[in-house]
Amino acid sequence: MYRALTRDIEVCVEPYYLEEQSDPDDSRYVWGYRIVIANHSKMSVRLTHRYWHITDQNGQVDEVSGPGVIGEQPRLRPGDTYEYSSGCPLDTPSGMMFGHYRMETDDGEEFEVAIPAFSLDAPGMQRILN
Repeated sequence: MYRALTRDIEVCVEPYYLEEQSDPDDSRYVWGYRIVIANHSKMSVRLTHRYWHITDQNGQVDEVSGPGVIGEQPRLRPGDTYEYSSGCPLDTPSGMMFGHYRMETDDGEEFEVAIPAFSLDAPGMQRILN
């Protein structure tokens, strides 16, 4: 599990390989990821936007942004958690993702919350560190 904490908003990510949706012979590799956002702060926040920076093993970058997550803009009161799952296809057997959420407080203040960088590695892949 990967974690990041920004202004007492914690984001945890658990990626997993989706073998049944992947087809290595066709250069299609698919991962799912589960995200848990926990509001440890003393203020309510709404997740209004997301931004993802996705890099495959060849260095090809894809940037994805838009309103909310999975069609929702959840509001988290102090102590609340919000969980969702999504997915990411790549043309290579490994890659990485990171990003941020834009949050808005009840009084209109906007700020970014980090989504930790996490690796996407197909089973049996040998990691090479530079």
